[in-house]
Amino acid sequence: MKKNSVKNTRINAEVQRELSVLIQRECKDPRIHPMTSVVAVEVAPDLKTAKVYISVLGDEEALKTTLQGLRKAMPFLRTQLAKNLNLRNTPELIFVGDLSIAYGVSMSKLIDDVTAQLPDRSDEEEEGEV
Repeated sequence: MKKNSVKNTRINAEVQRELSVLIQRECKDPRIHPMTSVVAVEVAPDLKTAKVYISVLGDEEALKTTLQGLRKAMPFLRTQLAKNLNLRNTPELIFVGDLSIAYGVSMSKLIDDVTAQLPDRSDEEEEGEV
């Protein structure tokens, strides 16, 4: 896999920042969940396409409907990107659901459950010191 250039990394960050603002403030589609965040953006080196990773605070159904709403709003978002960013080509947006945040939360909960079941080690250490 080719390493991103500095220019490509900067473009990724700019598109991510701009899309985050547009989705939160400009999109009026009721299918788009209010707690939607743009996790990452990968713009192709030729600026033709951009994969946009979306995370939604909610269940998988909320993510599914949000992705449908974003796909319908894609021409509007692309037009706004063209106005706000000075790029040679405005990339076609490909929205992808990202479950990494939900996965991290579930793993954290599992770890908390396991540590709650372990016996308290501080009592044993105090008895050993006496």
